[in-house]
Amino acid sequence: MRLRILNAWLRYAVRPVLGRARSPERQARAFDRIGPRLFRGPPFICHLTERAGDLRLHWISVGRTDPRRVILYLHGGAFIVGSGVAYRGLLGRIAKLTGLRVCAPDYRLLQDTPFPAAFDDAVRAWDALLAKGYRPSDIVLGGDSAGGGLMLALLVRLCARGTRPAACFAMSPWTDMTLCGDSLRSREEVLLPVGRMPELVERYLQGAAVDDPRASPIFARFCEPPSVLIQVGGGEALLDDARRMADVLGDAALLRVWDDVPHVWQMFDGYIPEARAALREIADFVHTSFVMASR
Repeated sequence: MRLRILNAWLRYAVRPVLGRARSPERQARAFDRIGPRLFRGPPFICHLTERAGDLRLHWISVGRTDPRRVILYLHGGAFIVGSGVAYRGLLGRIAKLTGLRVCAPDYRLLQDTPFPAAFDDAVRAWDALLAKGYRPSDIVLGGDSAGGGLMLALLVRLCARGTRPAACFAMSPWTDMTLCGDSLRSREEVLLPVGRMPELVERYLQGAAVDDPRASPIFARFCEPPSVLIQVGGGEALLDDARRMADVLGDAALLRVWDDVPHVWQMFDGYIPEARAALREIADFVHTSFVMASR
């Protein structure tokens, strides 16, 4: 019942607003104000920030954490909204369930600097963790929506370097900026304003190739990737992005398709039980991956 109510609210109240929005700057400011109130985290979140050059890193933890290991998380928001502040609630829930610190960079959004700035910042965030003494096998990558695609693009670079992380997880990832997935046209999306996606691609890429693997990791070739958990809703417009990405990753991919859930439903933990179940699956996956990486 709660899931049906949430889907109806997203379809009739939220999606029309997203479809009309025009100013990325105003959207980003609004999301930073609304996000922490709407997506509340658990009690006693510790939220610290630091600078790696001009890149702001958010460190989120709850209670005791393993000092040797960390999650590097790249937030979603279609490259126009999102930050460590707006995502504090979700990152706090991930931190509590995994017992790990979560590091989330405020990568540059398209209104600040277009492609490939976000990708470059993701690489810089990884390098900042290595400079702190974390080994690649101490790090799990995570991300959602556009951030999920950005995370997978980062994974391509890391595998090519021979510095692959322990594992990765992606929630409803956007992996193909050519917008060729059949589900973009066949699914009745309850949240994403699919009709505006071509505009977003044009504003983000600014003439760069839509099949550049740094923007569309579905066109990449992965060299011995670690395990990648991909969660997606069966009714999402990005369902085929997730399915085709799993095909590219081959045996490394663990694709989980959930019924009737909206885009990045994990953010609604505390509202719907499906969100907590998905986050627990991620936490179990992270723990198992570190055990396997330490062997």
